[in-house]
Amino acid sequence: MLNDLIEQIPIRHNLTSSFMLLGVVQNLFLSIVLFTKSKGNLPLIYLGLLIFFGAIVFLDTYLCYTGLMKYILVLNDSTEALVLLIGPFLYFSIYGFLKRTSISFKKHWWHFVLPLGYFISQIPFYLAPISVKLNAYLGAYYSKMETATVPESFNYNYHFIKDILDWLILFSLLLYTLLSLKLVREEWFRNLNNNAEKKSSKYIFTRNSAIILCAFFLLLFLIFYIFDDDGGDHYISIFQTIVAFSTTYIIITESRFFDKSWVADKYETLGKPIKEIAFTDIEKFVDVECYYLSKNTSLNDLANLLNIHPNQISKSINSGFGSNFNHYINSKRIVVAKERLVDPQYNKLTIEAIGDSVGFKSKSAFYNAFKIQTGYSPSQYVKSISPKL
Repeated sequence: MLNDLIEQIPIRHNLTSSFMLLGVVQNLFLSIVLFTKSKGNLPLIYLGLLIFFGAIVFLDTYLCYTGLMKYILVLNDSTEALVLLIGPFLYFSIYGFLKRTSISFKKHWWHFVLPLGYFISQIPFYLAPISVKLNAYLGAYYSKMETATVPESFNYNYHFIKDILDWLILFSLLLYTLLSLKLVREEWFRNLNNNAEKKSSKYIFTRNSAIILCAFFLLLFLIFYIFDDDGGDHYISIFQTIVAFSTTYIIITESRFFDKSWVADKYETLGKPIKEIAFTDIEKFVDVECYYLSKNTSLNDLANLLNIHPNQISKSINSGFGSNFNHYINSKRIVVAKERLVDPQYNKLTIEAIGDSVGFKSKSAFYNAFKIQTGYSPSQYVKSISPKL
C-alpha cells in the first residue's frame, strides 16, 4: 500500500525545474571555488559555507518540485535547519570583510542557538517512519492525494515547532538583515570620516549582499503569505539561481583576468620588470608639491602624477608609513593644521576654515582625523597649547 502511494507521485521536468537545477549546480560550483581559493580567509570561508548551505536547501526544493523526492523520502525536510543558517553566515562574511576580525565562537555562540534548537526539536521527525515523511511531503505538494497510514503510537509533538518554521525563518532573515545593514552603515560613516574618495570593493560587495538578504526576506514574506504550503518554493529557487549567476559575474569581473596590466599590456611589458617606487620618492613628491593640501588628493590621482600603478603606490605607503593612503595624507594635513591653529596669521579663520585650508572636504572629516591623530578635538588642542604660548 505504501509503495503504491509513492508510485502515484508524478514526476515533472520543465523549464522551471531546469532553471532550478542550474542554480543548484552553479551554487555548488561557487562554493567549491570559494573553499579552494580562500587560503584561510575566514570571510570567504563563511561565504562559501553560506552558498553551500543554499545549494543543499535548494537541491531539496528541486527534488520536491520535480517529484524525485519520492525516491529518497527518508531525506524529506532534512535541510530545514540549514535555512536558519543562511542569515548568520552571510552576516559572518560581512562582519569579517568590514571589521577585518574573525568570528569567535565564545563571543558569537548565540547565532547558532536557533538553527541548532530547531534541529534538535526535529530529531523525532528525522527518525520517523517513511509513512510520516510521505504524508509530510504529500501535505506540502499534493494535498489532494491519499495519505499513508501512520502507527497510532507515533508522537507528533515536534510539529509544534515545525508549524512555526516560516515565522522562525522570517525572524532570522529580518534580524540578520538589520545587523548586516548596521555594519554597512558603520562602514559608510567610517569612509566618510576618513575622507575616502572612493568606496572600496569590499564595501560595495557587502552593501549589495545586505540588500540581497533584504530582498530575500521580502520575497519569502510574500511567498509565505500567498502559499499555505510549499507550493511557492520554486519561486525562491529561481531567485537564488539569479543571485548565484550574479555573484559569479561579480567574482569574475573582480578577478585579475580582466586586469589591464595582466591582459591588455601582457605582451607590451613582456620581459620588463614591474615599475616600482620607493616610499622616500613618494614622500619627496608629496612634501615638495604640498600635494596633501589639495582637496583632490586620491590614490589614483597620485598614481597618475607619478606614472606608477596605484597598487605600487599603496604597497610602498603601507610598507614605509605603516598605514594606508588616507591615513598617510591625513597625518600630514594634521601637522599643518596644528601649526595653523596656533599661528596668529590664521587667527581670523574658524576651525572649520583651517580644516578646509589643509585639504579636508568637511568639518566632520577634519574633526575625526584630528581626534585620531592627536587624541584631542581641534578646540581642545588649542586650549591645551594656549597656556604654553
